[in-house]
Amino acid sequence: MKNDQVTVMFATEEHAKHAELICKLIYESALQRGTGIARRSPEYIINKIKGGKAVVAMYGDRLIGFSYIESWGHGDYVATSGLIVDPEFRKMGLAARIKNKTFELARRRFPYAKIFSITTSLPVMKLNSRLGYKPVTFSELTTDEEFWKGCEGCKNYDILTRNNRRMCLCYGMLFDPGAEMERQSWITPYRTWIANKFRKIFHVK
Repeated sequence: MKNDQVTVMFATEEHAKHAELICKLIYESALQRGTGIARRSPEYIINKIKGGKAVVAMYGDRLIGFSYIESWGHGDYVATSGLIVDPEFRKMGLAARIKNKTFELARRRFPYAKIFSITTSLPVMKLNSRLGYKPVTFSELTTDEEFWKGCEGCKNYDILTRNNRRMCLCYGMLFDPGAEMERQSWITPYRTWIANKFRKIFHVK
């Protein structure tokens, strides 16, 4: 099977029928890694899909990947969560495509929000780094109690509570659009200078 036969898209209401399968894949992924992805109910997944906050990967009519976003702190923070790929379709770059699409969704829906991810997955950490995420302590993430309640379904929740939410087995990563805009603003004059030099040397108008 070729990668271009898989479509990665923003989820629509027609994908809600796959909620049970998504929950099963999330649970099996957590078991396989031996670490925690907080368990979600089909109703929770359906709400994300119908609310325009999810991404799916489809191979024909078969759902083979999923991820979703959730906003916290009155939209100041957005979490990207629940990234899963059907085991039969791994090792083909599909996780990166889903992650990129989920990041795009978060930026579209909440352009000024800080986007964060907590994960135990090294591949996810690498994908986050490529998108501009930086490692952070949990103190730099949202303080919204509803977000942290979502961790209650994770097998490692007791570790989080014992450490007063300062640390767990997950690593925190954060994309700050304000810092990104500041960085781009700082580098803009140099880009302009290089572009002008290029035009002068090659007589480009």
